[in-house]
Amino acid sequence: MKDLIKIIFAVILPPLGVFLEVGVKGHFWLNIVLTLLGYIPGIVHAVWVIAKK
Repeated sequence: MKDLIKIIFAVILPPLGVFLEVGVKGHFWLNIVLTLLGYIPGIVHAVWVIAKK
């Protein structure tokens, strides 16, 4: 249930979903860059980070 909420946040605002999963670490900053370059790559990365744990 908790991962589902994180995935919903990841679709709405990808860096928030990653932040809730890993905090302020490398994946968070990478996701910000990916989201700025394109919204879809940010979503894909965020869902991947959340799903791999």
